[in-house]
Amino acid sequence: MQRLSPLDAMFLQQDSPTIPRQVASLAILEPGENPLDYDRLIHVINERIDLVPRYRQVPKSVPGALGTPVWVDDENFDISLHVRRSALPRPGSVDSLHELVGRLIARRLDLDRPLWELYLIEGLENGGVALLFKAHQTLVDGSVTVDLAQVLLEETAHDRDIPHEDWNPRSEPNSIELLTGTLNRNLRHPGEALRAAELNLGRIARRLPLVGSDGPPQSILATELSRHRRFASLAATLQDFRRVREQHGGTINDVILAVITGGIRGWMLTRAEPVTAKTSFRAMVPMSVVAEDGLPTSLGSKVRGHLLSLPVGESNPVVRLHQVSYALKDHRETGSAVAANKLANLPGFATSTFHAVGARVADAEAGRGHQIVITNVPGPQDPVYMAGEKVSEVYPCIPLSGHRAVAIGVTSYNSKVFFGIVADREAVPDVDVLAQCIEDALQELVDTVGGRRAPRGRQRPARG
Repeated sequence: MQRLSPLDAMFLQQDSPTIPRQVASLAILEPGENPLDYDRLIHVINERIDLVPRYRQVPKSVPGALGTPVWVDDENFDISLHVRRSALPRPGSVDSLHELVGRLIARRLDLDRPLWELYLIEGLENGGVALLFKAHQTLVDGSVTVDLAQVLLEETAHDRDIPHEDWNPRSEPNSIELLTGTLNRNLRHPGEALRAAELNLGRIARRLPLVGSDGPPQSILATELSRHRRFASLAATLQDFRRVREQHGGTINDVILAVITGGIRGWMLTRAEPVTAKTSFRAMVPMSVVAEDGLPTSLGSKVRGHLLSLPVGESNPVVRLHQVSYALKDHRETGSAVAANKLANLPGFATSTFHAVGARVADAEAGRGHQIVITNVPGPQDPVYMAGEKVSEVYPCIPLSGHRAVAIGVTSYNSKVFFGIVADREAVPDVDVLAQCIEDALQELVDTVGGRRAPRGRQRPARG
């Protein structure tokens, strides 16, 4: 029996209506002569799902919570309950796409079924379709299981021949088998048994009323999370980030983080929030590292949380960039940082898996007191395809947790940089303004380079 790790069990246990523990990604497909439809999507998934067996499994609790749950086959697995259709009202605008994505990422997964969903979104104004992938944080760890998007996407428009076998679920263990297996494992791994006991105590403690709680810390990025979310996106040209890097030094990642910092500053000013020279926010920025042999430790690489102070109070965009670059200098000089081109060249479209792993790391290190999570994953600079359809845009959707009102995921792909911004619906009604301020902050830095700005691509998804 494969057992959930203590971290996975914690994510499962902490799942709630206000904090659904799921990570998502939105892919926009370029319209072609034969647009992807529901039947073809089901066919493609049925061909590939053997590669990710856990997508047909569910966690089963151990009697008495003596250990972490185990993975068992879902004897009633029905793919139609996981692959769903949705459509935008005419004319299929960007705003309506954002509204739909915000609703879907806020909707909890059914914990009694395999912990994933995929939505085929039709009716985009340019005639294309979008795919919204959702997976529970318990499901995708980057080691045992990768994100479904990574399995479905190809480097060419031609389908691969994938060996396929008829699936027959294994019978579910009974209570005696679960208890016997758990007790034997607890004897062999007492540390894991202790962690399971701590999780059980934590579950009991969360049911007790809080005494003396003052609520979340007061800031523009902190709130008591509601059940609802907003989503906004932004697309920029990768060449703009390269030009800034070449002029001022650092890395593309430094420039992206400086642009987000400037965007938060501009957003605060639009809200008439107080901004002083000392204003800053602690960001958790998960980063991939390598093993001692210089190679990634797994497909998802090993990811560590890096706590970064965003210098929002600094008014000069170049100084902001230098401050961010200096703060990340130690990470680069350790020799453990993974070069962006190595990550981008991993097989398949691995960015969705990296974002999922990064979100796991950020939540596992919640005790470090960060106020926002920012994941940045470089992707391939050549087109990738889904069921023969070219992927034109891809936006990460990083989950909110704790009291954090905003999370930002960034992916570079095919000469573009795509920002996905998830926010609490009630606390951040102006998430589109934050997206615009991030774009303005990029323009500020580009203006310091001199010369003409690189030609701009589509700045928001689904524009024809």
